[in-house]
Amino acid sequence: MAPIGLSRCAACCFAVLAAACVVPAVAAPFLIVGNDEKPGTDAQGKPIVNPTGNDTVQILDLAQPEAPRTVATLKLENSIVGPPVNLAISPNGRIALVADSLTVVEDNGVRKAVPTDKLFVIDMHANPPALVQTVTLGKQPSGLSFSPDGAMALVCNRADGTISVLKIDGIKVTQTGTIPISKGVAQVVFTPDGKHALAVKSPDNKLAILDVDGDKVTYNNLDLPTYAFPYNVVVTPDSKLALTADNGNSGSSDGNADAVSAVDLTWPHPHVIAHVTVEDAPEGLAMSPKGDLAVVLNVNGSNMKQAWFYHPTGSLTILRIDGQSVTPIKTLQVGAFPEAVAFSPDGRYIYVGNYSDADLSILKVEGTDVVDIGKRFKLEGHPASARMGPG
Repeated sequence: MAPIGLSRCAACCFAVLAAACVVPAVAAPFLIVGNDEKPGTDAQGKPIVNPTGNDTVQILDLAQPEAPRTVATLKLENSIVGPPVNLAISPNGRIALVADSLTVVEDNGVRKAVPTDKLFVIDMHANPPALVQTVTLGKQPSGLSFSPDGAMALVCNRADGTISVLKIDGIKVTQTGTIPISKGVAQVVFTPDGKHALAVKSPDNKLAILDVDGDKVTYNNLDLPTYAFPYNVVVTPDSKLALTADNGNSGSSDGNADAVSAVDLTWPHPHVIAHVTVEDAPEGLAMSPKGDLAVVLNVNGSNMKQAWFYHPTGSLTILRIDGQSVTPIKTLQVGAFPEAVAFSPDGRYIYVGNYSDADLSILKVEGTDVVDIGKRFKLEGHPASARMGPG
């Protein structure tokens, strides 16, 4: 029945307008990007430390995947020091977490970077997204991930050598425990089945296996050997295979080839099954939501202009995954000092954060091939990290 005083047509218009006012929980896929402005260079190209206060977290709407749109820019500190996964959006798109690893202080007139202990919580449903909570963790919080159901998150505290366990309740985040691992633990991810978590122990050249039972996370000292200096880790959607990006030189290029380690997660005896050779200093690592491809970014000395192994660009190596087989099939040149990489939720696009160029390379997935479509998106700062939200 039409409301009193309205014609049937007017009532229909009223209903349409009312429906248009309902804000969907997730309007589009979002990419969250951490821009770090603290590192810099002087006129001679010598590294310097800039004052703090200019970092940003930029949230991009990818409804049009080849034409990102900025929906929010938050003045939040973050750092390029560490794997490029110090932020994430929850599986339901409700909140985002950003770890603040390092800040800049003045010591007798000299600026230097020191560890901090803060984690920022962003309400993704605010218009625009906004900071709603700051949580104190261990020293130098770095790589982090949400559990598949979004009820928990884990954060690596590199300087403390611990992993913080967080309870997620709506937009409220509470630390419920701390797990000792070892100094330099850099990144941790849950397996998609929710039964385990994997943490890279960078200086130890190990991958730690953690057990997850409900809200309990335990480490029983089960470690697997990787290639030198594992820095990042991803898992296939079926939870049967993990890949680690093994940097090889303590977080920096050195001109030598490095590797991606492939880990068979079949229980009861998970084990490393291959070290796949890639180019120098792999850091960014992403798994296609389809599980048939993974990509790794190689810095290739593109941030070291005075080095003999300097290249003007970094590169992206595409890895084909067929069961337990991992094969490099193609390498593409991207921007200078590439750090972060992410697949779109449908697996059709790849976004690469080029730190030195302050932009994103947009690549397209065509079957098992990846092509550079020649499009770049200029960011509001230098992208140190990035993660994709749900579709």
